[in-house]
Amino acid sequence: MKKVCVIGGGAAGLMAAYAAAENGNEVILFEKNEKLGKKIYITGKGRCNFTNDCSAEDFLQNVVRGRKFLTGAIYSFPPKKTIEFFEKYGLSVKIERGNRAFPVSDHASDVTKTLEKACKLAGVSIYLNEKAEKIHTTTPDIIPMSDKVDAVMPNKIPMSRIVKLKTDKAEYFCDEVIVATGGLSYPSTGSTGDGYRFAKENGHSVTDLKSGLCGLNTEGDCLKELQGLTLKNVALCIKSNNKTVYEEFGELLFTHFGVSGPIVLSASSVINRLPFANLAATVDLKPALDEQTLDKRLLRDFEKYKNKQIGNALVELLPQKLISVVLKYSDIASTKSVNVLTKEERIRLVKVMKNFPLKLRGLRGFEEAIITSGGVELSEVNPKTMESKKVQGLRFCGEVLDVDAFTGGFNLQIAFATGYAAGKSV
Repeated sequence: MKKVCVIGGGAAGLMAAYAAAENGNEVILFEKNEKLGKKIYITGKGRCNFTNDCSAEDFLQNVVRGRKFLTGAIYSFPPKKTIEFFEKYGLSVKIERGNRAFPVSDHASDVTKTLEKACKLAGVSIYLNEKAEKIHTTTPDIIPMSDKVDAVMPNKIPMSRIVKLKTDKAEYFCDEVIVATGGLSYPSTGSTGDGYRFAKENGHSVTDLKSGLCGLNTEGDCLKELQGLTLKNVALCIKSNNKTVYEEFGELLFTHFGVSGPIVLSASSVINRLPFANLAATVDLKPALDEQTLDKRLLRDFEKYKNKQIGNALVELLPQKLISVVLKYSDIASTKSVNVLTKEERIRLVKVMKNFPLKLRGLRGFEEAIITSGGVELSEVNPKTMESKKVQGLRFCGEVLDVDAFTGGFNLQIAFATGYAAGKSV
């Protein structure tokens, strides 16, 4: 039996604590907030889409970064096992569109309660309102002499190892520490980057931290007119130096800062490490029609509305709010009569509708980001056990690692799979 301290009472930490305790260890979980799972409470708009009921193979296709690193953990603890775990401890589960798994109650709090119940039944001690401050380790130059002799042999490299964990209330001697502190997104839930500091203090590298699954800021006064407009069934394309880096079909929302919506959130996680100065984004407002077909459709509508102004002749093709902006980008006055519109103007109109421009300026901040992209460098962590390759007994799991995925329950599943791997391997 080992003494294990888990830092963080979110999805990854609760699963890690449960798995370590089930393995016969003495486990204490520290949560600096007044309650567990504070970020879980706000996921899925309070309903908590806790995993995606797909195969491990399909799951990995939705991982943006860390796919190879996550392969073992996802196959060992796939979405099916996550669902079985929750059902075992009393949560009724339902599967909705896109294989998204939710509690039948539609209450995110029930997900947290189920995790807490499993931990307590496994014997985990949970300390709330207690903040971890420092992980104390030995250093290779003070390890016992017998270990030093072994260390000079091939493949025997002396490592630091865990000694104790200091919190704002006490010191705890332990054999293992599992860091499951989350990232920087939604700092109001307690995600303030403590895990990155713990990693750096123990010799680990932390990659650049970026907002992930967030809205995008845009430039252009015209777009302010579109605030609140939702476009369904459009295609977003983003290029970097003329090379397509992201292309997706779905829903897009214009906001006071720029754009959001499902396809934008996914795009943000793909482009967040690229220079925005090199990016060019366009929206195909009519992806079901090629330019030739769209032109024919325009001719039919213009024949129907030949005695009207063009601003009133596009009502069957575009939302009213969008018409004036599309015409501005096409350099056509909205008061111009349809019957005097030139072929060149019609061609420009088709081009804009198929390539509506968005000038991307940057990412929204961590306070609005669903996840943090970036984290503890994966090459420094064992992907099977989540153990540090630098400090014996130090493990990382969940959002603190440099892994992330698209929306749809994939990021919480990463938390559960890596948390289970970290705890089970103790």
